[in-house]
Amino acid sequence: MFNVEVIEAIQSKYTSFLPYLNERTRRAWAAMEAIAMGNGGVSVVAQATGLSRNTIAAGLRDLQEHEGEGLGAASPQQIRRPGGGRKHIEIVDDTLLDDLESLVEPTTRGDPESPLRWTCKSVTNLAKKLQSMGHQVCPKTVYNLLRGMNYSLQSNRKTQEGAEDPDRDQQFQHIANTVTQFQQWHRPVISVDTKKKELIGNFKNNGQEWQPAKQPVQVNMHDFKDDELGKVIPYGVYDLSFNQGWVSVGIDHDTAEFAVESIRHWWNEMGQSLYPRSKHLLITADCGGSNGNRTRLWKLKLQEFADEVGLTIDVCHFPPGTSKWNKIEHRMFCHITQNWRGRPLTSRQVVVNLISHTTTPKGLEIHAMLDENTYDTGIEVTDEEFNTIALHKRRFHGDWNYQIKPRLAA
Repeated sequence: MFNVEVIEAIQSKYTSFLPYLNERTRRAWAAMEAIAMGNGGVSVVAQATGLSRNTIAAGLRDLQEHEGEGLGAASPQQIRRPGGGRKHIEIVDDTLLDDLESLVEPTTRGDPESPLRWTCKSVTNLAKKLQSMGHQVCPKTVYNLLRGMNYSLQSNRKTQEGAEDPDRDQQFQHIANTVTQFQQWHRPVISVDTKKKELIGNFKNNGQEWQPAKQPVQVNMHDFKDDELGKVIPYGVYDLSFNQGWVSVGIDHDTAEFAVESIRHWWNEMGQSLYPRSKHLLITADCGGSNGNRTRLWKLKLQEFADEVGLTIDVCHFPPGTSKWNKIEHRMFCHITQNWRGRPLTSRQVVVNLISHTTTPKGLEIHAMLDENTYDTGIEVTDEEFNTIALHKRRFHGDWNYQIKPRLAA
């Protein structure tokens, strides 16, 4: 199979030579290009130039008839005068282009009465619809017309984040100022989040890795969950100041208790030795998931952690729909994904090893641990329990920015 770059190169070459070619030399040039490309060359040249396969086949016959002589030595053949031959269908059928464009123009997406509102816009379906409108066209003709009208196949692109919160930019500025202040005072600042759940087993993992030629890693045909191995849930903690991270690889449920337990592991294994004198901790997190700003269990477990280690914990949540701005996403998680690309995650220990061996030229260091604890879902925090939390809401968006202090009783 030939890639898009090859087709575009032939198309560019053909466009450059076209003013100097007549009918006969045009099909001869196309035939020579097809021969040079080998198997499948006729189809590729036809796609790139817009010439029919019959025209290229005629050029191949011309070359075979005069093989060794060259086209210049062949007896002259009649060449149609400019404007001769069959007219293009869009000239004969003057309403064809307008009808075709009415079917594919973007505005028809929102028109419930559009003929193709609920149908795939393939050239086959477009040709059938045009035929029902009285046009004599085939799918290949529709394809050539669309290319001539500067249409091309397009995939969806994620660009829209949904409705913006009016205080979004102010919250970004508040987070930036708070992070800067904590770092100036040499207080820990961490970014936390849950990475995508991963199936464990001999399953395909997206990406490519160098292997001996024609010896790809053989994996299962279907990605059916293994009842014994199941999935893993990597919860990450990223230290913005030291460019270090911690990942707890859970095997049960992604709950608020699991999230806080991961932060506890980071503090005991890494944070406490890096910030031995600090009595404050800043956490930046998304607004949803196990560490969501509306999750009561998240705040209760943070209170228990604060009581245990004697830290005053400040939390800043990113506004809804802005999780991609969370530092852990593009400073740690993306490098983990890059490190294990193309490798089947055949066991839980493989996941832990691949995460812990992830590095970057800027010195990223990650520690990982398998968390085999179970975490119950559906735990409800009563009003009485919630009111015991030493929670102080900040003046600006207290639902996003708050502080939890250690309770004196603890």
